[in-house]
Amino acid sequence: MSLIEEFTNAQERVKVLVERPDNLALLQLYSLFKQATAGDASTGKKPGMLDFVAKAKYEAWEAHQGKTKDQAMTEYIALVGELEGKNLK
Repeated sequence: MSLIEEFTNAQERVKVLVERPDNLALLQLYSLFKQATAGDASTGKKPGMLDFVAKAKYEAWEAHQGKTKDQAMTEYIALVGELEGKNLK
């Protein structure tokens, strides 16, 4: 299976987790997804200070600045695997 196929498969698997991931894991999933699909956060518009949720999401994405799309996909796949493991316990 190619990396893109694994990434797509992980996106589907994360939707059917038994337990909803915590907010930190959700931020990680979001930011890795954005880095893998859109590249560096500098390409997007930075949200205002009073939009706390959007600001947190942008900053999480910005933390992956410089990471290649392949690296972000690989980390996303690994994180989904970890979350699946936690859901089995």
